[in-house]
Amino acid sequence: MTRAVAALALVLAAAAGRAAAQEPAPSATADPRVVLGAPRGGALSGPALDAATQEIAAVLRCPVCQGLSVADSPTDLARNMKRQVRELLAAGYDREQVLRYFEASYGEFVRLQPPLRGVNWLVWVAPVAGLLAGGYVVARALRRPPTAPAGADAVVIGEADDALTPYLLRVRELAYGWPGGRPPRPPGAGEA
Repeated sequence: MTRAVAALALVLAAAAGRAAAQEPAPSATADPRVVLGAPRGGALSGPALDAATQEIAAVLRCPVCQGLSVADSPTDLARNMKRQVRELLAAGYDREQVLRYFEASYGEFVRLQPPLRGVNWLVWVAPVAGLLAGGYVVARALRRPPTAPAGADAVVIGEADDALTPYLLRVRELAYGWPGGRPPRPPGAGEA
């Protein structure tokens, strides 16, 4: 038992040593200069800062709510993200730098409108392609002439099962009002 505990402790210590040796990835709590570099825009303040904060918060997805933007979400995380957006804009970072800052922590998923690059083209093209393909299938189905179901010719009175013929004629007479169970002949049709 003690050997197993010692082996487990050795494995955990080795894993912790490897994790400590790796360089930490930049995150949203890191200094923005490490993640983004120097600010490229001018520092905003007043109504311009409020408008820019609201505009960027509207295109960031709340990681908790996932269907709402940071601007619309009532969660504490969304409020903190909105505060960070405001601080970054006040420090002089532009829109793309702020969005990249949050992508460093949450990935591209944090954008409500992913950029058109790589596999993201599928997000934009697949719905349109599906709609066009569905329209094509419906158009082909509507153009095709209606076909009679298999065995429809067998329902003619003379070809039906002889034991059922009187019942079939009686049902047709009651249902359709056809005398003798036979459909009325169009005017001018001769007897065959």
